[in-house]
Amino acid sequence: MPLGRRQVLVAGSLTAAAGALGAATAHATGHGGETKSLEQLYREAKAEGGSLIVYAGGDTATQQDGNKAAFEKAFPGITLDIVVDYSKFHDARIDNQLATDALVPDVVQLQTLQDFPRWKREGVLRCYKPAGFSRVHPAFKDPDGAWTGIFVDAFSTIYNVDKAGATAPASARDLLDPRWKGKIVSTFPNDDDAVLYLYKVIVDKYGWDWLRRFVAQDIAWVRGTQEPADRVEAGTAAVALGTDGMLTPADGVRTRFVLPKNDPFMAWAQRAAIFKNAKHPAAAKLYLNWWLDKQTQSDFYMWSVRTDVAPHTGYRPIWDYPNAHVNGFDTFMADRALVERFRQQLTLYVGEVTGAPSPGWLGLHPGRR
Repeated sequence: MPLGRRQVLVAGSLTAAAGALGAATAHATGHGGETKSLEQLYREAKAEGGSLIVYAGGDTATQQDGNKAAFEKAFPGITLDIVVDYSKFHDARIDNQLATDALVPDVVQLQTLQDFPRWKREGVLRCYKPAGFSRVHPAFKDPDGAWTGIFVDAFSTIYNVDKAGATAPASARDLLDPRWKGKIVSTFPNDDDAVLYLYKVIVDKYGWDWLRRFVAQDIAWVRGTQEPADRVEAGTAAVALGTDGMLTPADGVRTRFVLPKNDPFMAWAQRAAIFKNAKHPAAAKLYLNWWLDKQTQSDFYMWSVRTDVAPHTGYRPIWDYPNAHVNGFDTFMADRALVERFRQQLTLYVGEVTGAPSPGWLGLHPGRR
């Protein structure tokens, strides 16, 4: 079974995350936020009923299973239901649920960064600062605690070590080499705004002719960013553009993430927020505190949002890479006219999105009990 993206733990083990509770119960770790320990928050969540519903941006129904298992192992008796769908479907779904007084999730975590300031203005988010909030990089949080980043994701190129060998592509220009023709898979960039932004920064650097030549490489276009990662890991594609990978690959993993030296790539903090009318506010607070706990942040397979958590060996903090554009994606997402103009121009090269969405069609109220 391919290793799922957006899992908490670098090596797929749940031991460290399950131990986060014990590590944090000895004393409060507020640092400008929540002063209750995880143990206290855990007791309150159990007393509340022991349930939590999260709407998470992602690509497949099982993509968050590792996070669910880690959380439930750390906090026995708490049932975490994570509903995974494309962020662009979840935000529309949430807006409809709010308009019809039928809100399902307690917590939302999405890549549609532009929604969170709007939801704050509309008064539907709970201003709450988890423990360690002051240690979260300033670019990755709302100053009033309406939302906070919980992990950093980055999109670039990945490759299979067996298929690419010593001549793995190191830049977007390298992907134009004839040796990669018919061997590249990519998410439809006009289907996913994070992938769209990656293509935007590449086109800004290399021009539209790069995209014309790239498309001529007989790209396998798919929906969702999990499928390209799975194909590269399985060796059915040599290279993927527009997905992520482990910074420190676990034993047996054949995929390598390309961190460009000079080429642009893109990174952002996935934002999470608690709804003001959440049915399980205590469990929601526990969830955000668990995510920002130093142990959980250390175990995440890419970068931490916290300034006091060391990056994986061989890497610098993500905000130290100017070519990561950590502020650019937020700006891009907020300018919907720019997003749509670029999407439509790019579609002229790539073609319309085809195929069913990789998470399936979930309807209006997935997760409702």
